[in-house]
Amino acid sequence: MSEARSRLLGTASRLFYMEGLHAVGIDRIVAEANVTRATLYRHFPSKDDLVVAYLTGSDEQIRAQVEGARSAGRSPADVVRAVGETITDGIRSDGFRGCAFLNAAAEYPSSAHAVHQAVLNHRQWFLDTVTELLAATGESAPEPAARHFVMLRDGAMVAGCLSDPEPICETFRLGVDGLLKYRDASVLKPAKL
Repeated sequence: MSEARSRLLGTASRLFYMEGLHAVGIDRIVAEANVTRATLYRHFPSKDDLVVAYLTGSDEQIRAQVEGARSAGRSPADVVRAVGETITDGIRSDGFRGCAFLNAAAEYPSSAHAVHQAVLNHRQWFLDTVTELLAATGESAPEPAARHFVMLRDGAMVAGCLSDPEPICETFRLGVDGLLKYRDASVLKPAKL
C-alpha cells in the first residue's frame, strides 16, 4: 500500500467512523490527508470505493481479533468469551461511536449498494464464525445460539454509545455466559427415553 493510499484510508476511516459516511466529503478527506483529488481518485475511483475500503479494513481488524482469540489455546467456551471481550473492549474504548457496519447499513439501506453488500458480507462471516465457535463448545443448536449472540452484540454496540458503557458491557457479558450455561445445562440434562 502506498503511503498516500494509507494516509487517505486512515484519514477517511477516522472521519467516517467519528462523523458518519455521508457527513464527510471528499474535499475534507483530501485536505486532512494532505493529498490531491487526483491522488484520491487514482487510489479510489469513487467515494463509495473509499467507504468499502474503510469497511474492509474494519472487517480485517475484527477477523484478526477473532483469530487471536482462537489461536490462544483456550477452551471453546473461553474462545467465545474472548470474542465477547473484544466486543466489550471496543465499547469501552475512547471515541466509541457504535458498530461501523450497523452505522453504514443505516446510511446505505439499499441491499444492492456496494457499501451495504460489504456490511452483509461481514455480518455473514461473523455469524458463521460464531456458529462454528459455539458448535465447538458442544452446543446442540449452534445456529440459533449464534444469532442470539449476534443480536446481543448488536444491542450492546448500539446501547454502548448512548449511555455508560460499563453496565452495557456487563449485561452483554452476562448474556454470553447465559448462552454458554444454557448449552451446558442442555448437554448435562439426561436424555428422555
